[in-house]
Amino acid sequence: MTKKESVVFIIETLEKLFPETPVPLQHRDPYTLLIAVLLSAQCTDERVNKITPLLFEQASTPEDMIKLSVEEIASIVRPCGLTPMKSNGIYNLSKILLEQHDGKVPQSFEALEALPAVGHKTASVVMSQAFGVPAFPVDTHIHRLAFRWKLSNGKSVKQTEKDLKRLFDKTLWNKLHLQIIFFGRAYCPARGHQPSNCPICKEIGRKDMDKQWAALKR
Repeated sequence: MTKKESVVFIIETLEKLFPETPVPLQHRDPYTLLIAVLLSAQCTDERVNKITPLLFEQASTPEDMIKLSVEEIASIVRPCGLTPMKSNGIYNLSKILLEQHDGKVPQSFEALEALPAVGHKTASVVMSQAFGVPAFPVDTHIHRLAFRWKLSNGKSVKQTEKDLKRLFDKTLWNKLHLQIIFFGRAYCPARGHQPSNCPICKEIGRKDMDKQWAALKR
């Protein structure tokens, strides 16, 4: 397949397999989504979804969050890992939202990325899923699959995001990034991947892709 043919095939396959794309992180509004995405760094969505109800029961707004101490937040979110960074980030970003944004999550990449513990990927998820702004958050699933499907060279997440935005129409980004995540989990895992059993890899012809991917990670 040419790259253009691959793009069309990928879009059609993902739409057939995952026509609905609910946000996998449980949330109520932009603020709780922001906190959930922050907690998901190097942690599974399943674990985050077990922890956020406990946290949001005590504090689901910036006003309530800063009534807790960093230590109290840490005691709740500890199972998500990276506890000091996440607990301090949650407390301090909540304080900044109150002081600088009237307690609301800002609707710009620049303002979001200026918040403690909020990187480009987290900001992209919030912008796309909370506010409907076209974005293409790239996590490890998307980074890996973009390489396997010859859509990017796999050398950096930043380059992968740039390549995917160039290849796919902007109107597809918000749904497509979730479809790729769902597909990766169901059919194209990091370990034990069998290209012959993968609906997309077997068609695109991923010969020796796993070996190349492993070489890049060394």
